[in-house]
Amino acid sequence: MSEAAIQEFVHRHPSCLPIAEIDPLFVGPVSICRELNTPAGPIDNLLITATGLPVLVECKLWRNPEGRREVIGQILDYSKELTKWSASDLQREASRRLGRKGNVLLDLVREAGHEVDEIAFNDALTFNLRRGRFLLLIVGDGIREGVESIAEYLQAHAGLHFTFGLVEMPIYLMEDGSKIIVPRVLARTLTISRNVISVPDGMIIAEPDDGEDESQGGSADSPEKLAARARRRETRHQFWSEFLAGLRLDDPEQMLPAPSLGGHIVFKFGAPGGSSWLSVYREARSNAVGLFLSSNLGSPGERASLMLADQANDIAAELSGATVDFSQPRPEVAQRYVVGGALDGPSERQRAMAWLQERTNAFINCLRPRIRSALAEISKDS
Repeated sequence: MSEAAIQEFVHRHPSCLPIAEIDPLFVGPVSICRELNTPAGPIDNLLITATGLPVLVECKLWRNPEGRREVIGQILDYSKELTKWSASDLQREASRRLGRKGNVLLDLVREAGHEVDEIAFNDALTFNLRRGRFLLLIVGDGIREGVESIAEYLQAHAGLHFTFGLVEMPIYLMEDGSKIIVPRVLARTLTISRNVISVPDGMIIAEPDDGEDESQGGSADSPEKLAARARRRETRHQFWSEFLAGLRLDDPEQMLPAPSLGGHIVFKFGAPGGSSWLSVYREARSNAVGLFLSSNLGSPGERASLMLADQANDIAAELSGATVDFSQPRPEVAQRYVVGGALDGPSERQRAMAWLQERTNAFINCLRPRIRSALAEISKDS
């Protein structure tokens, strides 16, 4: 079966999706269209419930390990784009895709047998779009990936109010030409941290500046200081965007973080509650970049880190030049690189980035499988 065939089957038979096992709020969606155009790319399948809740489906054949990671980023990108839309925007694009005039969304919902009020439906749909209240489903023919790594990736992208599900949908062709579909929920409703903040018009939300502000002096709210802070954030965002674009990881299951406005990004290692990760940072003041193993105090991730003590020599040999110290209450596995000139200088920036990309891959290759094995031991003992 091709991905297009899976899309077509989902579109014609949306009841095949085991939505009740994932989030009952989204039960009974109506198929709207396939390949709905968005600025982030076409959504494989769009469905909408009679209560105005969108369901986004991305279909994937799981033959390419790299595709496993990329498809999750795709569906998250689609959902982020839809938060900028209203019901009218969605109606317009659906009308273009289907070649139908009028309120095609409302018409299709009514044709499916639902009696809905037009104003209430449009208002609810716009509200859900703006708040990111979606069901995101990845449907594959045979998923072979540790779902905990996916959960950690989603945890790092939890600004939207979405529910996520992985659905394995093998399709068996019978001798008489009929098909048997056996859907299975691989990851049920993941508990995503849902942070929805309504900001009054004219107000902004300021984030910590990660210690790269100038020394104290002048008004904290002066236009000059705000402009300088914005420039630093843009510089950091450009650095991390370029870093991630050029990063090549050997581990196909390691999820990538989003580019940050701050001084660091993190690569989650799949521990419960996101309690173990690799921190990768840049320090403009010190003209340095580096990375280190991190965990939450008293967490399973910290316990897993401590269990690596008997492998300290092997870790030090694999991570040549890194500090590997398990003599303190909290272990230290870290490495730092100081460039000769200003970090944001063209040659220094490229040199630092190349070093950091190579070291990130090496640290993940060395630490992620060890952490996962330690976590498995902890889980077995409990």
